[in-house]
Amino acid sequence: MTINRIVRIVAGFFVLLSLALGVQASPLFVNANFLWFTAFVGVNLFQSGFTNLCPLVNILKVLGFKEDCQSC
Repeated sequence: MTINRIVRIVAGFFVLLSLALGVQASPLFVNANFLWFTAFVGVNLFQSGFTNLCPLVNILKVLGFKEDCQSC
């Protein structure tokens, strides 16, 4: 599995989880403040699109995951 795919999976999971924990209509509702985490994930994805800086990418590189091969 490549780094880009892992980043998209983790970001999607965090958004869905924080929505499930932060929206009052959800059976998993804990507190509306979990919606701030949803906003954090969105802002991080937005800024990484411009700056190409993503903490998760750096962590995955250290752990030895491979990057996408553009020439493959």
